This record gives sequence, C-alpha cells and structure tokens, in this order.
Amino acid sequence: MAAPIIYGPQFSTYVRTARLALEEKPASYELVDVAMMQGAHKEPEFLARNPFGKVPAFSHDGVDLYETDAIIRYIDQAIPGQSLQPTEAAARARMNQIIGILDSFGYPSMITKVVMQRIVTPMLGGQADEAVIKDGLPTAEICLKEIERLMGNSKFLAGDKISLADLFLVPIYHYFAATPEGQKMLQPRSKLRAWWDHMKTRNSVVTTEPKLG
Repeated sequence: MAAPIIYGPQFSTYVRTARLALEEKPASYELVDVAMMQGAHKEPEFLARNPFGKVPAFSHDGVDLYETDAIIRYIDQAIPGQSLQPTEAAARARMNQIIGILDSFGYPSMITKVVMQRIVTPMLGGQADEAVIKDGLPTAEICLKEIERLMGNSKFLAGDKISLADLFLVPIYHYFAATPEGQKMLQPRSKLRAWWDHMKTRNSVVTTEPKLG
C-alpha cells in the first residue's frame, strides 16, 4: 500500500491537522510542499488537485481528496491504527460540533483576523490592521468559551480519548496563543490551558510544529 501524500506547506493550520491525524494513527506519509507565498496554490498543477486553490490536497491509493474534514475522516477510516472518532453517538456529535465551531467561527476569527494580522502581515513587511484584529476578538472569545464549556471535565475535547476535534484545535490554538490578544484571552481558560499543556507534549504535536520565517 502506497504511503498517503499531503500537498501543502508545513505552516498551514489545515495541513497540520491532516498531518496530526496520520501521526496519531501512526502512519508514514509524504508531505509535498506547496509554495503558497509564491502563489503555487493558484497554479494549474495544484488547481488540478483542488480547483478552489486551498490546502491541503490529499492522495492515497487512487483516492484524491480536498477539504480537511473529509481528509481526516478518510484517514481515520481507511488507515490502520488507533481510532480518532468516538464510538458513542453523543461523544461523536460533540466532536463534530466542535469541529464545526472551529471551521466556521474559530479559524476566521482567530487565524484570519488575529494571527494573519498580528504575526503574518508584519513578517511580510506590512503593518497589522488593528481594526481587523479588534473585529475578530468577540467571536474568538465565544469560540473559546463554548469549546471549554462543551469539553466539560474531559481530558480531551470530546471525551477521555483524543479525537479529530483535538487535531482541529491544536494548530489554531498554537498560533493564537502566540499573539498578545490570544495570551490575554486564554489566561482565564484554565481547562483549555491544561488541555494544551498535555497536547503540546504529544509526539504528533512536537513532530508537526510549524516553522515560520
């Protein structure tokens, strides 16, 4: 059986989520860089893999996919290793709910509006737009509050075993916590901070830590 291939840059949050799923199985895979800073994700070669020009794209044994949610569910179902989805209906629904929150609200507020402005724009020689950052903070606050509430007293986000929900949050949390706004917002979130203290020591998280600059 051929090793899965992930197409995308190592610094992408969604690429990291796909990598985390494979690392947690664990399974070997190939990461093929896509030079997004140079616009490679909008070139014909990559658009043939994802016509929307978003990363990651994925290939395994004749199965070609895009959309991270579809990719990681395929990884969990098709590739041998530990299960990354709860078997109980309520816990699985909770996992799906948290993934939906992160995809619809968490990424746009924390990454697009805060991290991109506070970290990425200055790296590229620009100046952060404080209005955009401010606009993202209320939704980011709701996301963190709700995720902490939904996880209850569980060790992981959707129960006592790691799930795909955790793999969605890791890359977002990592970047958001590196901003002053994120540090301030996470300070009172003791359950989420305890979750991160555990997650950041896992081999999958250490192995996939992004390198910026």
